[in-house]
Amino acid sequence: MRNVHERVIDAPADVVGPLLEDLGQDGDRLWPSPAWVPMKLDRRVGAGADGGHGPIRYQITEFEPGRRVRFEFHERTGVDGFHEFIVEPVGSDRCIARHVMEIRPRGVMRLLFPLAIESMHDAVLEDLLGNLEREATGTVTAPAVWSPWARLCWRLGEQSPVRAVAIPDAAKLMRDVYAHPDLEDAWQVARRPGMSADPQEWADACFRQPPPWVGALFLARNALVRLVGIAPENDAGAAFETAAATAKEVLLGSDASHLDFRASVLVDDETVTVSTVAVAHNARGRWYLSVIAPIHPIVVRGMLRRAFRLMATPRPTPRMAAARAT
Repeated sequence: MRNVHERVIDAPADVVGPLLEDLGQDGDRLWPSPAWVPMKLDRRVGAGADGGHGPIRYQITEFEPGRRVRFEFHERTGVDGFHEFIVEPVGSDRCIARHVMEIRPRGVMRLLFPLAIESMHDAVLEDLLGNLEREATGTVTAPAVWSPWARLCWRLGEQSPVRAVAIPDAAKLMRDVYAHPDLEDAWQVARRPGMSADPQEWADACFRQPPPWVGALFLARNALVRLVGIAPENDAGAAFETAAATAKEVLLGSDASHLDFRASVLVDDETVTVSTVAVAHNARGRWYLSVIAPIHPIVVRGMLRRAFRLMATPRPTPRMAAARAT
């Protein structure tokens, strides 16, 4: 299989070529993260550098500074072959940046590559070439648009794992709330390079843009709580008003006659953690917690996964949109 992407860039090859040497390094401005799993190399770009992105692993076998870098795929990746970046001058002030991949898939990759991986590869490369053009010229003449199939494959394949953790010591706003909560848990996801470090943006993405099925559960919740005399919520978002905030943590929640609850969103250099605590005041509150306790982890994990997807793609949260409007 041979796959080629190229772009004419209105900048000299001597300007564009050296930019490729930042690939896989801290502060890499070419690889399209956070939408895609970051590319990481164990050293500067050069022969022998080893790394990859996610399960796709490769090693640099040929390197011509400012002109060409070739990566050979590891055997365990499931393909034989290489991919390489080439920069060719077109006169004194323009060049062509080209990416060529020539492979022979093996085993299950014979099915996976044409079915899903190739479409995502196409999206990654067009995004990357756009970043290369932007770094060299300050603009992108034709921004990449993912195909519907690539977007679907991304949604299915880019699910960052959400794991259960203890409430972090750094979540100081949360730790000052209740001494003995009746419900307490925390869920965490990795924060990719380029993702927002603003805890309020993550809180908005979690609680104000939840998955549609969470909205359906909210309607079911309103129907059930009426049976035990708990007032229904007309607006799910109203229950998650910001109560306190620091540069790294936002505390949300509300108080009611049957229970009080708080949710914390903590953002650090590598992770985002959503913690929840609740205290029941009476029998109605204890009944309510017994009903939602089995469902609560599913809901929080779903909201955090969706927030991760929103933060990984260009679609803004309400806070981001409001900031842009002003």
